[in-house]
Amino acid sequence: MIELPHMLMIGGTRSKVGKTELACRLIGMYGASHRVIGIKITTVHDETDECPRGGEGCGACTSFEGGFCFTEESMDPPGKDTSRMLAAGAERVLWLRALRPNLEEGISALLETIDYDAALICESVSLRHIVKPGLFLMVKEKGADEFKPSAEEVRDHVDMIIESDGKTFDIDPNDITLADGAWTLREAATAIVMAGGKSTRMGSDKCFLPIGRRPMIEHICNRLSPHFKQLLISANDIDRYSFLGFEVIPDKIPGYGPLMGIVSVIEASEHDLNAVIACDMPNIDAMFLKRLIRECKGYEGAVPVTKDSLLEPMCAVYSKSILETFREAVAAGEHKISEILKRCKIHYIEVSDDTSFRNINTRKDYENYITAGPPAKKEKENM
Repeated sequence: MIELPHMLMIGGTRSKVGKTELACRLIGMYGASHRVIGIKITTVHDETDECPRGGEGCGACTSFEGGFCFTEESMDPPGKDTSRMLAAGAERVLWLRALRPNLEEGISALLETIDYDAALICESVSLRHIVKPGLFLMVKEKGADEFKPSAEEVRDHVDMIIESDGKTFDIDPNDITLADGAWTLREAATAIVMAGGKSTRMGSDKCFLPIGRRPMIEHICNRLSPHFKQLLISANDIDRYSFLGFEVIPDKIPGYGPLMGIVSVIEASEHDLNAVIACDMPNIDAMFLKRLIRECKGYEGAVPVTKDSLLEPMCAVYSKSILETFREAVAAGEHKISEILKRCKIHYIEVSDDTSFRNINTRKDYENYITAGPPAKKEKENM
């Protein structure tokens, strides 16, 4: 399986359901700020026996020799799907035609002509057998449930099925985002960055330690905001954090510590599921938080546990259903979240690598982080 996180793959449950319209919409959104390359895949002689050009007898699908052929597309003629992609703002558009047994060979050859730092938007269904993209969307006609055979084959791999009337969609295209070179969907959840700590061991406010050219809290918000429909900051000094551009929620009753901060912000959240993250975790991995969101189904919270059996309640996902227990704990003067969680229905997630939620507590921790730099991207058990 070829893994291409920088590829957004769009398929259709059948022809003419609006997949090119969605592709063009996204090219238009990102073409001004990113290098976007469009790719059109035609699997020749598949079970649909459809032609993307002139219909039956046009010869476009039989005019090549060997197992595959790809061409650099132009604006002529203006009505075809690939010219629409160019008109929408794609830097280049490539059309791959391949016999089904030669599809992997064909896409491998095509990819050799593309710089890896370009964002790819690809129209295909059959390619999902060979390529694992950052995001795989399937467009279906509004109110219709029929899937052509090739779409049915990859249905279990779809990240989202989108209904369309050919022009409009039941998803906000802004929820399809490109972050750190990878395509992703914004979760219908809230990310909560906890900025209310006293930073006693650091000696200065950890939130504003520079990571690159930005304060740590801004670095963390930038990592998370493309992945969540809402991001909130938990802090009592609203003006101090207003530069971030996100709503700042103060504690309803100051002086009760992080528990009151969590209660106050979850109450203000627009969503049932809330990813709570401390402001001193510069390596926070949004994909790990998305895993916790999936693991929270049927629970009041999903909390990671390290190989040393340590809980990390400040990098966890909580449902609003946990508020009742948390409020009772506040009223009783309790502060230790790990003890309060024992009375809740929590899914504890064992992880062998705590890199993504390792925090910075001391000046030495910070110096070590700056010296070592962020960890290289790699496949990890907790992703």
